[in-house]
Amino acid sequence: MTSAPLLYVCVRPQRGAAEAEYASFRAATRLDEHELAHIDLTRERLTDDVFERYSGFLIGGSPFNVADPEASKTDVQRLLEADLERIAEEAASSRTAALFTCYGIGVATRMLGGTVSKAYPEDTGPVIIELTEDGGRDPLLGGLATRFSALTAHKEGTATVPTDAVLLATNAACPVQAYRVGETLYATQFHPEPTTKAFTERMAVYRDDGYFAAEDYDVLAARVLAASVTEPARLLRGFAERFGPAA
Repeated sequence: MTSAPLLYVCVRPQRGAAEAEYASFRAATRLDEHELAHIDLTRERLTDDVFERYSGFLIGGSPFNVADPEASKTDVQRLLEADLERIAEEAASSRTAALFTCYGIGVATRMLGGTVSKAYPEDTGPVIIELTEDGGRDPLLGGLATRFSALTAHKEGTATVPTDAVLLATNAACPVQAYRVGETLYATQFHPEPTTKAFTERMAVYRDDGYFAAEDYDVLAARVLAASVTEPARLLRGFAERFGPAA
């Protein structure tokens, strides 16, 4: 049994949204603050000993886009993408475990040789995710329902998966919803951590950021709150049980 905690990696500049996302990851994984530490890459860098100190990494979402032109990216975005690539390289080589979500899947995809495109956005709210045959056999996703609801809000998606990736979940609007590289790198386009209430609170933070028309917030929030979203959190609990401090 390892006593090393997991590390939640924040890539959201908005402090309120970042704190709420960390709380959602803790609730979904059922880990306390000693079992799930946190780092904010919008304000600090990964330390040299980070891979010795933590048993695995949970990467949250962000308003940043991987597919934006490099010249348009801030220094903060370029630096945090470099740090996320370090995590992806270690996880793909089975030297650590990592789960990249939403924006994070784009960083991992690009670093590992896949492509990211703005041709695969999804509206803000619940969508139906379907497991592939490989997903049904996967150690983490295989325990989920073969079709389930999840929450999405993104302006880009994976167009082609990395060469060594195994596609685990899909849907029509954004065909790459989850994949695995090796045994210890997982990536999801959907958000696995928030409850529907937490997601509507996040929507309020980003209501003027172009994910949806601001005047549609109440209608979209009601649609989110009416959804039944149970399976994504089970994925996170499975990750924590397999790679976390009690593993």
